Amino acid sequence: MANFKGHALPGSCFLLLGLCWSLKYPLRHCWRKRQPQGRPKLPQFFNRIDLVEGAIMIFLSFVGIMAEQFVPDGPHAHLYNREANAWVKLMNWQHSTMYLFFLICGIVKVLTTSSLPVPPGLDRLALSLAFFMEGFLFYFHVHMRPHLDTHIHSLLFVAVFGSAASTLLEVFMRDNIILEILRTSLTILQGTWFFQIGFVLYPLNGVEWDLEAHDNVMFITMCFCWHLAVDLLIVATNYCMAWCCVQRYVVRGCDMEIGMRKTSSSQKALLQESDEE
Repeated sequence: MANFKGHALPGSCFLLLGLCWSLKYPLRHCWRKRQPQGRPKLPQFFNRIDLVEGAIMIFLSFVGIMAEQFVPDGPHAHLYNREANAWVKLMNWQHSTMYLFFLICGIVKVLTTSSLPVPPGLDRLALSLAFFMEGFLFYFHVHMRPHLDTHIHSLLFVAVFGSAASTLLEVFMRDNIILEILRTSLTILQGTWFFQIGFVLYPLNGVEWDLEAHDNVMFITMCFCWHLAVDLLIVATNYCMAWCCVQRYVVRGCDMEIGMRKTSSSQKALLQESDEE
């Protein structure tokens, strides 16, 4: 959709997905670090999170496809108009194709949580492919458009192809917290930058930007750096929150174990005294 809503929808999806990852991966990493040897590293809770994550990706992708196709000025599943000898709303079709690959990724994510013999790393491969197809589509999305329009979309390639590359590395380097945090930060960056694109190209206050001014290009480039800094701050804050939660949970569990040991030892002492009597 060539309007603000058309950019706010994918921005909201990527932002929600990135924020979920910014809590899930630090929690899982801190949990593994705090567990002693010999105990199960991951409880069933994290498998349920993966299942919910896949279901959310399927739902959001389906909503995105329906929104792109069946808005009042959408193509309504018509690709070519034979009467006019012209393609129908190819921009909406490109957005729908992007959502399609994330829909496939969500399905693969759900399958990896099932009992089916799914190869390990297939979910990361599907996610990397989805990010790559997003960047591939947007690369041919902005030709012959004003300078600022082309530039603000080209900055998105940094986050998109960076996410694709880091996710592809995760196929071979499983549970690497550095790569997971990198992907999380770049995904949040995609979400916030989609909103920035919407605010620049379709301003809500009605004041249009000069799409050919070089100063605006410089300012937008600087805004991209600010977005990345804020996104890294969000990820770092959520990491600290996850560490504090795991720390408190582990300490509370240790206190409960100590209390149970004291109770059991006192009960044994009472039984011994009763036997002696």
